Amino acid sequence: MHDSDSKLFFISGVSSGFGRAFAEAALAAGHRVVGSLRSAADLQAFEQDPSGRAFGVLLDVTDDAAIDAAIAGVERDHGPIDVLVNNAGYGHEGILEESPLAELRHQFDVNLFGAVALIKAVLPGMRQRRSGRIINITSMGGFITLPGIAYYCGSKFALEGISETLASEVRDFGIFVTAVAPGSFRTDWAGRSLRRSERSIADYDALFEPIRAARESKSGRQNGDPRKAAQVLLQLVAMESPPTHLLLGSDALQLVQAKLAALQDEIARYAELSRSTDF
Repeated sequence: MHDSDSKLFFISGVSSGFGRAFAEAALAAGHRVVGSLRSAADLQAFEQDPSGRAFGVLLDVTDDAAIDAAIAGVERDHGPIDVLVNNAGYGHEGILEESPLAELRHQFDVNLFGAVALIKAVLPGMRQRRSGRIINITSMGGFITLPGIAYYCGSKFALEGISETLASEVRDFGIFVTAVAPGSFRTDWAGRSLRRSERSIADYDALFEPIRAARESKSGRQNGDPRKAAQVLLQLVAMESPPTHLLLGSDALQLVQAKLAALQDEIARYAELSRSTDF
């Protein structure tokens, strides 16, 4: 790869899962990667990459002031950020009635506000240079829902909507935004990284316990391969005109298509009622 083809990536949350796979693929392809991590030990391990092109930044994405300082520091030390990958995030599991509002706030602080703060930090430079790529890792849970993950789906629906709107605002500046929505992949999402609210209301057991049991039994055996997702990410960055939405995984494709079909049916069934409110 010529140096002129080499890009500077900023990837949030590179210690495990998708973030780590994305960083490894970008480094292997000859790019430079600045990754955000939350512990000094993880940062040290990340910077030991033999390529010599992996740089870590200690960052909690819920700290707005720290984000601006971190991005300014990256651009001072390493040059312009060509590609922002908003990957930092986690899953919250809990029946809505059982889940404290504080858990919703934290879910949105990490999955939504952290992502938007990073976007706002890189946008001025991208706009001035008239080029840039922003890739927001959402989820099929930004389209479809399941009982027990209301807060998570809410945060991903919000990120999908913000991504799509942003894409239309910055396209004329040569900046492309893609919301990448993975299905079930072999990351820590359903395992170590999942935060759970305590169960307390027996009425929900019949609905929720089979869903939870299914998720736990599939953890570590999901269909999706994070390394293949990372190769798709590199293809997106290389595309002249990338899509605004991209589903990853045959499960995401099937479930989202089924939801869209059901939605079309429901819209058609109530079309007359919908029209009835016009003057």
